[in-house]
Amino acid sequence: MEEKKPMHDSGSAPKRVAVYPGSFDPITYGHLDIIQRAAKMFDHLIVAVLNNTSKKPLFSLDERKALLAEVTKDIPNVSIDGFRDLLVRYMKSQNANIIIRGIRSVTDFEYELQLASMNKKLDDNIETMFMMTNPKYSYLSSSIVKEIATFNGEVHELVPPIVEEQLKRKLNP
Repeated sequence: MEEKKPMHDSGSAPKRVAVYPGSFDPITYGHLDIIQRAAKMFDHLIVAVLNNTSKKPLFSLDERKALLAEVTKDIPNVSIDGFRDLLVRYMKSQNANIIIRGIRSVTDFEYELQLASMNKKLDDNIETMFMMTNPKYSYLSSSIVKEIATFNGEVHELVPPIVEEQLKRKLNP
């Protein structure tokens, strides 16, 4: 599932490697949109699932990685990984220097700007690229999806089918 791809072939220029970090609990069509668009811009995109200590996830780290692997299996330059460290250390371990972050609103931007500034302070070689979400997903968050699914609401327009199935299995057995 976690395929490690070489950062560069001998004799060729280093590949452009970006990391899209997040908790992805669960992955939504908004996340998938950012992944698909970012994958077109870089040689290798690592979707890095973090274990956010400030949140209690519905899905385990392994479950989130498996769901991401399934919904991105047709994007050849995307790999899925997990990490439990500072993002800048993880970036260095992957020979990556670009962080991809999705922005839905001004509120997101303020928070993401703080994170980007701190990451830059921790490692001056790290750059953060903000990608505006597709307007049709501007209201969408994993928290909203979980709340709707908890009450047996329809989430098929918000998440891929496999994620919908797993939400139903977890929340409404």
